[in-house]
Amino acid sequence: MNKRSLYHSWRYIRKIHPWYFLVVAIIAGAISIVALRHNNEQMIVLRQAVYQADKDNGDVEGALRNLRQYVFGHMNTSLASGPNAVHPPIQLKYTYERLQASQQESLGQNNSQLYGQAQKECEERGETTTAQSTIMCIQDYAAAHGIQLAAVPEGLYKFDFVSAKWSPDLAGWSLVLAVLSVIGFLLSLTYSGFIKRYL
Repeated sequence: MNKRSLYHSWRYIRKIHPWYFLVVAIIAGAISIVALRHNNEQMIVLRQAVYQADKDNGDVEGALRNLRQYVFGHMNTSLASGPNAVHPPIQLKYTYERLQASQQESLGQNNSQLYGQAQKECEERGETTTAQSTIMCIQDYAAAHGIQLAAVPEGLYKFDFVSAKWSPDLAGWSLVLAVLSVIGFLLSLTYSGFIKRYL
């Protein structure tokens, strides 16, 4: 390519200033951050709806379905947070207790009473914050009294959903626009420097 054709190309390209790309990248990045935060806040609302449905013995399946669909379809909706987060993050304490209680009914009146005593003891010791801690405490209490309780299958009260790596929502598209704008800024800045030196 000769200097003349380069010059004609440069006359049009120089109207698109590299800093325009940077401004677009900053705006798109800010929108993406706000949208990602909104995604996480909406996940927290849906997760709380699951816990409330569990506590009220409501439509737990429906609440879980809504949460699962949202987490699968949106970025920044990871259920666990922090290095010491409980895993799996969704542990339905009340669902577990209802399942365990229904199993105890089939074991007879004495064992049902023992289960109630174990629950009370565990609550007094503060070991009922999660379904897992409740299970361990009740099973230990029962074992200390010579009774082996049947374990409730974990798949009935423990859940974990994987957040999308990228999602076609406001957060996802604004992130794509921010990345492309940064690339455009770098390319246009490099091209401008090259043309100025060459011409």
